[in-house]
Amino acid sequence: KMVFSAGAPVPPHVLEWMRNTMHRDGVMFTPYGATESLPVASIESREVLEETAEKCQQGQGTCVGGRFSGIEWRIVEITDGPLESIEQCQELPVGEIGELMVKGKVVTREYVTRTDQNALHKVRDGDSFWHRMGDVGYLDEQNRFWCCGRKSHRVRISADASEDLYTEPIEALFNNHPKIHRCALVAVGEPGAQTPVIIAEPWPETRPKDRVGEGQLLRELMQIADTNESTKAIQNIFIFPKRLPTDIRHNSKIFREQLAPWAQKELSSR
Repeated sequence: KMVFSAGAPVPPHVLEWMRNTMHRDGVMFTPYGATESLPVASIESREVLEETAEKCQQGQGTCVGGRFSGIEWRIVEITDGPLESIEQCQELPVGEIGELMVKGKVVTREYVTRTDQNALHKVRDGDSFWHRMGDVGYLDEQNRFWCCGRKSHRVRISADASEDLYTEPIEALFNNHPKIHRCALVAVGEPGAQTPVIIAEPWPETRPKDRVGEGQLLRELMQIADTNESTKAIQNIFIFPKRLPTDIRHNSKIFREQLAPWAQKELSSR
């Protein structure tokens, strides 16, 4: 009657599968947080399926819900360097993608062993601290957080951050293809001049049997890239020969860092 799923964004179709399996009056929550701060937010499956799933499939990110009581949050301008104090943070308006920061009693104040990470993740605010989640996204008019992926996974095509591509919105567009289980957006090259690459994993029963079938599937995926404004910069799509590498604890958390060298090799062989 009650299901919780945490660790990575949950696709709407997984929530639908679970609802069809569990008790009709049951509830399924997808709480959001991190080791350094848990819980931060949560959303129930009905709210997703009835309100946010369509927007997710249209490439607007994954809504993880409203914040828990006692949690404060802000969306600030994305930066990769340290932020020593809250005065250095530029808060962004509703609907604009930035990095999520949180503060509250469940938020850790410091790293004890990885002390080098304190400068990158902890922001002083008087006698308290904010934690930079490392996730990018935006707040909507209902003060719900829409996750767009990890900051470290964004593709930086040019020096202009307005051209950055984010994993969750981009991958969702390609995942709409009925033959695709999941996709990974990875970056090849140096930040500011990176090449975006989509690596697709078909469902086992729809994986192409030969090069003709693979070519047809790749053309269909490229058509998705060409017909969406946010994906027109993507000119390289590959079918991964096996399952995408994922975290052994969270099968939906794709190891994009492991895929980037593979994508680089494939690009070089063209």
